[in-house]
Formats: sequence, C-alpha cells, structure tokens
Amino acid sequence: MRYFRLCANIHQIKCGPCENKPMNAQAHPPLPTLEAARLRLRPYLDSDTTALFALYGDPEVTRYWSHPAWTDPAQAHLYLSLRKDESTTAVHAWAIADKESNELIGALTFFSISGPHARAEVGYSLLKKMQGKGLGTEALETALKYGFETLNLYRIEADVDPRNTGSIKLLEKLNFRREGFLRQRWRVNGEVCDSVLLGLLKEDYLSA
Repeated sequence: MRYFRLCANIHQIKCGPCENKPMNAQAHPPLPTLEAARLRLRPYLDSDTTALFALYGDPEVTRYWSHPAWTDPAQAHLYLSLRKDESTTAVHAWAIADKESNELIGALTFFSISGPHARAEVGYSLLKKMQGKGLGTEALETALKYGFETLNLYRIEADVDPRNTGSIKLLEKLNFRREGFLRQRWRVNGEVCDSVLLGLLKEDYLSA
C-alpha cells in the first residue's frame, strides 16, 4: 500500500516543517472513534509509540510503501506529534486498535480529502502477526462506511504496488476497481517502483 505522503518519512520531517500542517487545527472537529466487531479505529495515543514503531519499523510491513522502514524509535514520537496537530479537513489518521485491549495493531488513514470533489485516498497497514485474520477487511469496511455515509465522499482511491497482491486482493474484494497503471512512479531506498491505481465509487459501494 502506498501510504500517504503527508510527512510520513522521518527524513522529510528532519528537513523542515510539514507543508500540510494546518494553521489552526483546533478549528476542525475531532477525529471520531469507529467501532467494529473485533477492533476500533481511534485517534492515536501517546502510549502507541512502541507499537507504532514495531509497525512502521518492520521492513515486511513497509515493503511496498512509499517510504522505507523506520530505524529509530524517535520517528514514532515525531509521527505522533504530527498526527495530534493535524486537521481532519484533509486527513483522518486512525490507529487500528484491538477492541478488548485497545492496543494499536495497525493504522488506517484517509488523506488528500477533497471536499469540493468529494474524494479521498486511503492507506492502511497491520502488524505482521495480525495479518491473515480478516482484520484488514474489517478495518477498511468500517472506514469505507464512514467515508461514504458520514463524510459523504463519492470516490475513494488507493495507490498500490502491483507486487502487493494481498492488498490488491483485499481492495478488489470490497469492489475497488483497477483504473490505471503508472510506471516507475516511486523511488524508495534506491528501488524504482510501479503503481496500480484502484478506485471505489459510492454507487458501487451502495450496490454491493
């Protein structure tokens, strides 16, 4: 999954302030918590630092992302500080948490949210030990329901490495359609990577 580019890479953070950081985040509504059967999508907590570093510091989890795996726990602290001050107008960044323990097991984000065009991009990830249990499907279904029914989006997009067959399978299971193939779109850790673009329209979501 090509995750959102909004200061996701610690190297960008060190180079200067985030260009997309809101001038007045308090003017926007707080991020809601969304409940599902086995998990919840909730705002990030200060206590998420260790689990967040375990997630983004795993090269297998970030294999097909738009940035390399983290190498320093300080990156998790910086990331959380950015998420706290972020405007929900352009980004909804949730922790995927186990419903019983409330511990972070993954992340899901709507980004590049465009009100005038009623669309957003989505990115998501799960700890390696939590994959293969249907939790990704559950998290994405929960977010899609909120996106289409509460945010009133009409289109949600995903940018995926064509080698990331698991993520593509998950998206297509939820009626995303392949809409384009972009050659050599990303350069990550010296590797040139292609992208598959997938999209889901509200009408297709409602008819499923």
